[in-house]
Amino acid sequence: MSFVGLQDNLRRELRKRIESGGLTGMELARRTGFTQAHISNFLNRKRGLKLSALDRMLKAIGLTLYDLLNPHELGRFAAVPPGADEDYLDVPLVEGRIAAGSEVIVNEDVKEVLKFRKAFLGRIRAELAAVPAAGSAIPRRREWTRFVLIKVDPKEGMSMWPRLSPGATLLIDRHFNSLHAYRKTERNMYAVRKPEGCTVKYVEMPRSGNHLVLRPHNSEYPVELLPIEEGQTYADLIVGRVAHVAIET
Repeated sequence: MSFVGLQDNLRRELRKRIESGGLTGMELARRTGFTQAHISNFLNRKRGLKLSALDRMLKAIGLTLYDLLNPHELGRFAAVPPGADEDYLDVPLVEGRIAAGSEVIVNEDVKEVLKFRKAFLGRIRAELAAVPAAGSAIPRRREWTRFVLIKVDPKEGMSMWPRLSPGATLLIDRHFNSLHAYRKTERNMYAVRKPEGCTVKYVEMPRSGNHLVLRPHNSEYPVELLPIEEGQTYADLIVGRVAHVAIET
């Protein structure tokens, strides 16, 4: 996609938000530091944006360049090409911050690729949260690279001991951000977005609905409260359910 095409997609997104009442030209001008005339001229195709201005605009409305791209176009850059063995799929191992913040996993972010049987992955049930996440994230979430792998660091591993251990490799299903129990007899473990990347905990949401309770399995570690910021829902903070744990021995 060309730079002009990216700007056209941004115009459509901004018009959609303004027409739905979720954003005004004045508010957009305040967030970006541009004048309302500058915003108006951009929306009416009377002027374009420099790359630095495009970055400011995206940051102001909480989007990235990936949000402006057609996910099918990203396919040629994706880290999970069709495997040579038709019975297996390649799943990328990435840093926690990538798992938490990148909708489409690209090659440069991949540390390693591990193979999983298609039959196994196909049996894993996805479930998107019923609440609409910020910026219509529910339909976008379906377009994310679904399965990613992360390594558990020592502190995270011990906080969930004995269900996890330091160095364990976790398969994260990013198409499961519901708080419903996957199995009646077992609590879901989730990867949860935090400023420094992501953490792995049990998740609860109290009736107030303004924060998440992140509870460890190991009682020697503290319970954390994660605020749900204005414009977010709990679904935005949940990276995905831990669908499989591989512990090195």
